[in-house]
Amino acid sequence: MPRWEQGSADRLTKAALELFEEQGFEDTSVVEIADRARVTTRTFFRYFPDKREVLFAESDRIRTALVQAILDAPEVTEPLQVVITALTGFDWTGPGRELQRRRHAVIAANPGLLERELIKQNDIAIEFIHALQRRGVEEAAARLATRAGMQVFATAYAHWVEGDDGADLRELTDAATALLRTLLPADPSGPSPAEPRSRARYLP
Repeated sequence: MPRWEQGSADRLTKAALELFEEQGFEDTSVVEIADRARVTTRTFFRYFPDKREVLFAESDRIRTALVQAILDAPEVTEPLQVVITALTGFDWTGPGRELQRRRHAVIAANPGLLERELIKQNDIAIEFIHALQRRGVEEAAARLATRAGMQVFATAYAHWVEGDDGADLRELTDAATALLRTLLPADPSGPSPAEPRSRARYLP
């Protein structure tokens, strides 16, 4: 069987997703992925340390770009919006919506992969918090804005990647943000701005 190097990473990713869908992640081997992509196993390990990383190869690049977006934000007086803007401003359509949908489905079907995905997301959250603090946002506000903003985006992203209605990710995120705001009506009798700071240590 002829083998070649050009475009190997893309072919390996495509082959891995096909096999994960056909026979499950656990029952797919690196050898099978390499064979399907028509490259050697040595070539596989040149690009990925293990078969899981086929699904997470872009994680570091994405995290770096998102954190930089927060550091480059014109102003941070509304840290929740800064987080949401950083997430929606990234080009999630780069690899294609269909590829994202397939990746999302494979991860959701495997507890080990889902755990890894959540760890990656938490790594991003921690760096978001630190980036907001570097911009002068108080720690409790940075933590809450990060967690709430990431959940808003996750809600919109799940709709976008799982749906077939052609909805725009930015519009879905705006809708999720608007929904969040309806759940938090202004309450003049609520705690003063100073009070949450005294409870910062209790926030996750």
